[in-house]
Order: sequence, then structure tokens, then C-alpha cells
Amino acid sequence: MKKTFDFSPNFSKKNRSKNSIKFVVIHYTGMQSEIESIKRLKKKSSKVSCHYLINKKGKVIQMVKENNIAWHAGKSKWKNFKNLNKNSIGIELTNKGHKHGYENFSKLQIQSLVSLCKELKRKYKIPTHNFLGHSEIAPLRKLDPGEKFPWQKLSKFKIGVWFNDEDSIAKKTKKSEFKNLFFKNIYKIGYRYFQISKRRNQDRKIIKVFQQRYLPKKANGKIDKKTYEISAYLANKFA
Repeated sequence: MKKTFDFSPNFSKKNRSKNSIKFVVIHYTGMQSEIESIKRLKKKSSKVSCHYLINKKGKVIQMVKENNIAWHAGKSKWKNFKNLNKNSIGIELTNKGHKHGYENFSKLQIQSLVSLCKELKRKYKIPTHNFLGHSEIAPLRKLDPGEKFPWQKLSKFKIGVWFNDEDSIAKKTKKSEFKNLFFKNIYKIGYRYFQISKRRNQDRKIIKVFQQRYLPKKANGKIDKKTYEISAYLANKFA
């Protein structure tokens, strides 16, 4: 796969070991243009960067070397990992995002992303379930890559997990139990920033982030039977 280089100064100077790279985190740029996005990712005062940026034409631009820690994830948690910058490769996809006119990701962009992720998966032995969206590791403050990102398509290449509609293990569960069991399930999967036994208003953001990935046409922040069933399937299969 052809890559071009446009390096950012925004990374931690200490090199990391190959074994410390365990995740790929996918973002959208959330800015009006590719030029504006690259400018920000290279600006010292912005203190943000990524390892790779993929534009709408599928061009792959490397901005930080893989053995350096790019500043893409920010404050984040997944399972027992905190501040995932040190354990992940960050990939930005050019897209205006929810604030500026959220767009579909282009076919060429996704093709290049699949090729890059396959390469990273092989190189670092990254498990299928460790391909994540930025919103999943920071659900209270992020929405990217959002409901238009084709997780189901990527799962066919073993890039990120998906669920099996025909394998419901939740049919006998009472509706009154959905909420508590849902949060137990997603905790097993890896989501954080909530209490398992106590509900708070901000929990709705976490439900919505889960739905944006697995029920993108119904990301309303409410736990229905389907949302619960997907959580149960994933917790049973991948946790």
C-alpha cells in the first residue's frame, strides 16, 4: 500500500516497544477540509496528532511514526487500559463530522483503511476486537467516527467485531432487566465511564455510542430489546 509522509511534531519523544501496541483507534477529523485538518495536526500549539490520515480519495498520509506515541486519543479508557495513546495507532479519516455536516465515508477511503488495518493487524498481532472508535474509549466527549462509519463491512475483514442476528441469547430476559444487564454486558466488552449498579443522566451518551456502532439507524440512547440482545451476544462472544 502506497503511503505519503507529512510528519507532525506532536508526539512523545520516547519510543515504545512493538508489544505495547494493542489497539487501533479510528477517528474522523471533524473539520471543514483536509487542508485545515492537516494544519491542525501539525500545529505545535494544538497538541494533537495521529499516525495516519486517510483522505476522501483514499490517500494515506503518515504523520507520526508507529513506534512513537501520537496524541490522538486523549483522556480515554477501555477495559484496564487508561489514556490509550501509548497502546494504540490512531487513524484519522477526513470527514466534516457532526458539527460541520457529517458525510458518508468514501469508498476509496474505506478501501485504504481496510488495507492499512490489515497491515497493522498482521504487524502487531492486534486482535479483531481491539479495533475501536474514538467515541468508544471516550464516550462522554466524543462521537467519532459515528453512525455512518461502516463497522459491519469492516468486520468481514476481521477489523472490529459484529453480532450475529440469528444467535440471540437474550430471548428469555425480562424487559425490566434490560438496563442493568446491558451495562454489565458492555463493561465486560470494555466500555467504561459509568457505574455498573447506579444509573446517571450521562449514561445515555454511552448507550448512544454503543448504538452508533451496532444499531446506526437507531442511535437514540434508549435501551430496547435489540440493543440489549446485541450487548449480550458481544459480551458472551468476545469479552
